[in-house]
Amino acid sequence: QVQLVESGGGLVQAGGSLRLSCAASGRTSSTYNMGWFRQAPGKEREFVAATITITWSGSIIHYADSVKGRFTISRDNAKNTVYLQMNSLKPEDTAVYYCAADLRVGSNAYYTGSSWSYWGQGTQVTVSS
Repeated sequence: QVQLVESGGGLVQAGGSLRLSCAASGRTSSTYNMGWFRQAPGKEREFVAATITITWSGSIIHYADSVKGRFTISRDNAKNTVYLQMNSLKPEDTAVYYCAADLRVGSNAYYTGSSWSYWGQGTQVTVSS
């Protein structure tokens, strides 16, 4: 089992920045794939970003088109933590942000929530206009 705990959400004005953190514990390792999803009120959960492990020391990073150039996903394996740096925030970024983890995620399936086994409880991000 893997436990994920997100933090760092809050209220920010449009154009501002936030950094979300996701601390992993339990049966986790640096080979786990890590991702971020979000869900706005009345909308379906959507993919935001993911870091997919390809080799023991390499990975590929994916972003949703809506956040490319504004959001950056990174991980600190020594701390078992993945981050989501969010810059130039827009009101449409308002959502609950969830961290996800899985040992195996298909290279063509990382953007679907059903591909991920472990989820955090979510952290609210609200961007005011």
